[in-house]
Amino acid sequence: MSINSSIIADRQSGQPENWRNQLVIWLPVIVGLTVLYLPSLTDLFNGIWATDEQAHGPIVLGVACWLAYRKWPHMWRVSEDQPTAAAIGWPILIFGLLFYIIGRSQEVLILEIGSAIWLLAAILLLMRGSAALKAQWFPLFFMLFMIPLPGQVVDTVTMPMKMAVSYVAEHILFWLNYPIGRNGVILQIGQYKLLVADACAGLQTLFTLEALGLLYLNIVRHDSFFRNVALAILIVPISFTANVIRVIVLTLITYHFGDEAGQGFLHGFAGMVLFLSALLLIMFVDSLLRFTIREQELAH
Repeated sequence: MSINSSIIADRQSGQPENWRNQLVIWLPVIVGLTVLYLPSLTDLFNGIWATDEQAHGPIVLGVACWLAYRKWPHMWRVSEDQPTAAAIGWPILIFGLLFYIIGRSQEVLILEIGSAIWLLAAILLLMRGSAALKAQWFPLFFMLFMIPLPGQVVDTVTMPMKMAVSYVAEHILFWLNYPIGRNGVILQIGQYKLLVADACAGLQTLFTLEALGLLYLNIVRHDSFFRNVALAILIVPISFTANVIRVIVLTLITYHFGDEAGQGFLHGFAGMVLFLSALLLIMFVDSLLRFTIREQELAH
C-alpha cells in the first residue's frame, strides 16, 4: 500500500492521519515530561501515595491518562487546521515551569505536581491550539484530585468531618441496639475501641469520592443541565454517607468477629466497601433525579 493510500485509509477510519509522524512530533514532549516528572512520581509512589490517605493518587493519574487517550482522536479532529495559541501558551508554559522549579526545590507538592496540569495545557495550546485544550479539559481537570493538599489544610478540615462521621455512626448503631459509645472520634462497642482515622473520613477521602462522582457524570453524559448540576452537588453528602457506611461496617465486623478481623477488613476491603457504596448511592440518586425530571415533564 502506498503512503498516500495509507493516509486516505486513516482519514476514512476517522483516526489521526499518521501515527508515526505524530510520534516523531510528540516524542520531544514525552521525553521532556518524563525527565521532569519521573523523579516526582518516584517520590510519590515511595512516599505519600503509599499511605492510606493518598492511595487514590495513582488511580486518579491512571484514569486521567485513560480519559486523555480516549479523547485523543476527537481532539485531533477538532484541532485539525486550527491555529495554535502561542500568545497564551508560552506564558502558561513559563508559569508552569516556575511552579515546578519552586515546588521541586522547596518540596511543595501542591506546586510540583500541580505544575503538570499547567504544562500539559500549555503544550496543547502550543501544539494544537485552543480547540485541543477544550477537547481535553476534563482529563486535565480530573488531575486536580491527585494533587496532595497541604497538611495543615487537610488536618483543619478532616477533624470536623471525622467527628461528624463518628457521631452519625454511633447514633445509627445505638438505634440498632448495639452497645456503643463515643469519645470524640473514638468509638467503643463492647470491649473494642476503634479510632476513626483520616483514611476513613478525611478530606482526601472526600476528594476521592468527588472524583468518582465527576467521572461518573463524564461517562454517563446526561443532557439535562439540572440533573448534572444536582448530582454534582449531591456527591458531597453521598461521600459523607459512604464514609458512614464504611465506619459502621468496620465497627460491626470488629464487634462480631474480633479486632483481628476488623483490622484485616480495614486493610483489605474497607476501600472497596467505600467505593462500592458510593457508586451505588450515586446511581440511586441519579435514578431518583431521572424519575423526578420525567414526572415534571409528564406534568407539563
